[in-house]
Amino acid sequence: MRNLMALLIVSLFVSMPIYADVNIYSARQENLIKPILDRFTEETDIQVNLVTGGADALITRMAREGVNSPADLLLTVDVGRLHRAKEQDLLSPVSSETLDNHVPSQYRDSQGYWYAMSLRSRIIVYSKERVDPAALNSYENLADTNWKGRICIRSSSNIYNQSLTASLIRHQGVEETEQWARGLVANMARPPQGGDRDQIRAVVAGQCDIAVVNSYYLAGMLSSAEAEQREVANQVAVFWPNQDGRGTHINISGAGVARHAPNRDAAIQLMEFLVNDASQQWYGKANGEFPIRADVPVSKVLQSWGSFKADEIALEQLGIHNAEAVRLMDRAGWR
Repeated sequence: MRNLMALLIVSLFVSMPIYADVNIYSARQENLIKPILDRFTEETDIQVNLVTGGADALITRMAREGVNSPADLLLTVDVGRLHRAKEQDLLSPVSSETLDNHVPSQYRDSQGYWYAMSLRSRIIVYSKERVDPAALNSYENLADTNWKGRICIRSSSNIYNQSLTASLIRHQGVEETEQWARGLVANMARPPQGGDRDQIRAVVAGQCDIAVVNSYYLAGMLSSAEAEQREVANQVAVFWPNQDGRGTHINISGAGVARHAPNRDAAIQLMEFLVNDASQQWYGKANGEFPIRADVPVSKVLQSWGSFKADEIALEQLGIHNAEAVRLMDRAGWR
């Protein structure tokens, strides 16, 4: 009887999930992700160790560390980097009913190597004083000579622009996309420089009339505690490109479980936590991003921009066409 009781106790402990810490390599700034990770720890008692840095540097680090890498989860801000990590065999596929139910198929890898945690759009912002929104139409329209000397945009080394270009390659082919890129370069008001907030500031300063930026940068400025940022952001308006066709380009922040994750179960649990109701609402309120779930309302700032039609392309296509996009942009003189 005593042996039977001992066996039952051992069996009970074996069946209970035992989680260690979960180690995240994150390309997101700490202040943009730590609050929700702290909430995860409060609810699960799983400690989160966060290593932040540039996405490419983190991917290189994972590759160098190999089987000894402590990384459990790679968190990045563009699907292109997730695809790159998958191609380098740094991620492992995940099977999760929770993730599959909450993340639409176009926003996850078809083999389960990565999932979106939040969405953002590459929008056009324009000067309320100098631009009639009726003159705007699509990304393709930015190559029209009407916009000569009037466009600000980041460099071709920026992954967001690479993904936008990759989406155009997927939709209209290399030749047409290269023509578009050449036209865009000819219409730039200045050589590409700075980040997305700098493009918005350039429009307000009169250096250009329109700019291509990620939606959450403008949302962050509009909801900033700094009056100067709000003042700048309120001088531009949002235009959703390609509403008469395929819809506006969408990208993600997303995550994938590391191939050699020492705490794989905890990593998957964290991913599932990031798509629950509270986390999705937090992404919108704190970061100005769109939830991946249609049943979660967007923030008041995003609501004020109105609804829009999103491109439904499978986002893994952006990674597949990334290398060609970079070569094309280089040929077009986009620096």
